[in-house]
Amino acid sequence: MVFGKNVLIYDLDETLYKKSEEFADILDKTMAEALVYDLGLDMDLQKAKKLVTESYKIYRDGGEIFYQQYGIEPRDLFIAYHRRKPVEKIVPYDNLIEKIKKIPAEQYIFTASDRYASEKILKHLGLYEFFKNRYFSVEDFGVFKKNEDSQVYKDFCKKIKVNPQDVVFVDDSYSNLEYAKEAGMTTVRIYYKNNSAKDKKYIDYAFKGIESFLNAVLKSEAA
Repeated sequence: MVFGKNVLIYDLDETLYKKSEEFADILDKTMAEALVYDLGLDMDLQKAKKLVTESYKIYRDGGEIFYQQYGIEPRDLFIAYHRRKPVEKIVPYDNLIEKIKKIPAEQYIFTASDRYASEKILKHLGLYEFFKNRYFSVEDFGVFKKNEDSQVYKDFCKKIKVNPQDVVFVDDSYSNLEYAKEAGMTTVRIYYKNNSAKDKKYIDYAFKGIESFLNAVLKSEAA
């Protein structure tokens, strides 16, 4: 069990791998390219990228400005962006799968990436065989933008036939964790700089990087 719970659910992006500042910049450019080249946004690519970065800082969602001000449909950007996502530039952790296999809980992935990108990412990280029947995208539940309420977490738990109170949810996004907590889950924040956000009432635990979380769980099991 993990913190007294028997189900562990991970976010994927920026949780099971670290997003460097360089990679974050590449992703902003990728979203801008999807907007301009695939969705026909009448805007200079450099300006679109600047707005993507601004939107992420304000809303923690690079597309929100475009949904509100330019009539872009969330589903359209969701699909176009993930088809372009440069998965090959992600740097996997060493031996992550070995640690995950030792965790004494049912384990799943619930991600805001689409299923196409998720499969590519999991294969790139060496995690696909372990999670191949246990990873889900928000698109499986008709969600194509940043989570805005707890319903998608409740729907996910219903899908895998577990009670939210029996779940530990691990995510880098503290705003997502707010809704996971509202659904009844125990929450774990993964952070990489100095902002653990553990002062927020809906975050139960915070760890600097996924490896420190896994190491803490395995250490507690060995004690």
